[in-house]
Amino acid sequence: MHPLSWFAWLGVASLVTLLTRNPLYIVVLFVIFILVMDVERVSQRASADGGGYDGAPSDRGLPLSPLRFALFAVPAGAVFNLLTSHVGETVFFRLPPAIPLIGGALTAEALLYGAISGLVLVTLFTAFAVLNLALPVRDLIAYIPRAFYSVAIVSAIAVTFVPNTLRQFRQVREAQAIRGYRMRGRRDWLPLFLPVLVGGLERALQLAEAMTARGFGGGARTHLAPVARTSLVAGLVGVLAAGVAQLTPAWASAAPLFLAGGALLMGAAIWHAGRGLHYTRYRRPVWHSVDTFVVVASGIAVVPLLIWADSRAYSPYPALVWPLFDLRLGGGLLGLMAPAFARRFSEHSDDHI
Repeated sequence: MHPLSWFAWLGVASLVTLLTRNPLYIVVLFVIFILVMDVERVSQRASADGGGYDGAPSDRGLPLSPLRFALFAVPAGAVFNLLTSHVGETVFFRLPPAIPLIGGALTAEALLYGAISGLVLVTLFTAFAVLNLALPVRDLIAYIPRAFYSVAIVSAIAVTFVPNTLRQFRQVREAQAIRGYRMRGRRDWLPLFLPVLVGGLERALQLAEAMTARGFGGGARTHLAPVARTSLVAGLVGVLAAGVAQLTPAWASAAPLFLAGGALLMGAAIWHAGRGLHYTRYRRPVWHSVDTFVVVASGIAVVPLLIWADSRAYSPYPALVWPLFDLRLGGGLLGLMAPAFARRFSEHSDDHI
């Protein structure tokens, strides 16, 4: 798949997740993203085993899986909102009001709303995890605005050091276990920590020397032109005006216009700042019919949310009620399964070829 089709899928997936607070739809989205991730992971492993590995980072796993993150984020969000939001009719018990911040009624409505917020965060995390699994770092860097190209390279390198460090830690721990070393207390972590630290410093020095030899950061410094600087400041003022207008009932309708204008001005400033940086690509990705299918199917997923908006909104306040579920809206969300279908279709076509 083309990187731009993955970015379009991620944009629609994030938009759909943020448009609803209905826990039923959020669970459906979470399951869809997990299925897409599993299909992508299995396909990449099959390509690697079959010798057709194309450089996609099937071994660049996340430090934390979405399911493990859900076990932390959902309870943490529920408990935090339970202790800080004292609204709702179903009261568990009351803490003394003299206690700062958490004093007051602890309600089931606050607990449920916090859990839903944690589930939304987990769903967004899963969508970005799919992109992290599907695209190699070079494709992520290639489509970052040129004004942030140097920062993007450094950030991408820093991100890739995380799984490398975890992999080295496992290797050191296995080597120490073979030598009969056992962990009994905090002081026993030193023989594991020092080899990992030394190895990380060696990799950092080698990478710094390689980047210096290739002239990274040695070009002419580019400065933001006065026109671009003015455009950037005006864009920030527009975004600020959108926030102020949203809080003012008389100007609430103008908030989207301020926000769109500010975003356009900032985008123009960023584009102008990147004009002085030139780089070439060895091989450009090709747009296929599968990419068109993914973009169209993903776009269809957001249409039901805009047409049948009654069931997408949900709030447990002031009393607990069961959320609505519209089959038309839930069926439309299946359009986000398009990358999984596209992967299976491409594999089926390759088998016939």
